[in-house]
Amino acid sequence: MKIFMVVDDSPVIRKVLKRILEDMDIVVVEASDITQARQMCAQSMPDGILVDWDLPGDDSIEFISWLSPKMKDHGGKILYCTSELLVVEMTKAKRAGADGFLLKPFDRQIIERKMLEFGILETALNAA
Repeated sequence: MKIFMVVDDSPVIRKVLKRILEDMDIVVVEASDITQARQMCAQSMPDGILVDWDLPGDDSIEFISWLSPKMKDHGGKILYCTSELLVVEMTKAKRAGADGFLLKPFDRQIIERKMLEFGILETALNAA
């Protein structure tokens, strides 16, 4: 079973993503900030991770730079999440090692497509 980490300070976003991903038989671990995410990654590296662009008190780009070599060694993917098309921030994230992007708002189909693209999901699910 694949493990996916959601790093977002919004409990609502974490809950929505957890529900969608668990319906896809993906194990979800949650972190509300970068400090917690670093600690969790040091213990066990997930297969994929979503990092919100605006986490209070921490720099998401620096976290991606720290995380990227570890994820590459593990074969994992990093998804950078923004609430609007922020080309400068997305470019910084890509240079730091993000493998892809997710724009809010999102829905189940968008998440499924991203999980397929990243290899977290093996095959598309039947529409419920």
